[in-house]
Amino acid sequence: MRLLLIEDDPLLGDGIKTALEREGYTVDWFTQGREALSAVCNEAFTVMILDLGLPDMDGMQVLHQLRKQSALPLLILTARDAIEERVRGLDAGADDYVLKPFDLKELLARLRVLTRRAEGRASQVISLGALTIDEAQHCVRWRGQEVKLGRREYALLLELARHPDKVLSRPRLENLLYGWGEEVESNAVEVHIHHLRKKLEKRLIVNVRGIGYRLDSQVL
Repeated sequence: MRLLLIEDDPLLGDGIKTALEREGYTVDWFTQGREALSAVCNEAFTVMILDLGLPDMDGMQVLHQLRKQSALPLLILTARDAIEERVRGLDAGADDYVLKPFDLKELLARLRVLTRRAEGRASQVISLGALTIDEAQHCVRWRGQEVKLGRREYALLLELARHPDKVLSRPRLENLLYGWGEEVESNAVEVHIHHLRKKLEKRLIVNVRGIGYRLDSQVL
């Protein structure tokens, strides 16, 4: 999943970005609200994490502007702990509100909840026949056996499993796996698909020539 992080504190922003990437997320980090709003117009994200104390505009302004153009799930991450502030943020369209300082495990759990809610899922476990993915544990099982995957292999498989039998375009998958400023090899997606096929089942991921890839539920 690709997250949009808006946090102006360089140490905290870098720490959050590093921690989330270690958990398998692709993270685009911005320190200003206007840059983040521009990014939403041009890129596809799964969730936005928004600090309220930004240098160029207040985070509540960012939230109001975002809700005029997008229903992107949004989590406010801030030190503003007054109950009035929390109520104002939630009423303005935020989906969740986490106070600093925070525990990383709680932040990850709340991100998973937002994702499941957006997809209409009740469970953190995706079970498709012989394939099981536990998002909380980052555990993938194929025919009952745990399979070790790299960070981008896991992210790619998770996205395909979230949309079984739906063809996902190569640009969409590249956008999911690589953030702004990251160099993307022309065959990057194909390489990750090749590794997944070797570790799981060759027929599981179908190449729809000229369009993209899909997870074939008939193989499951």
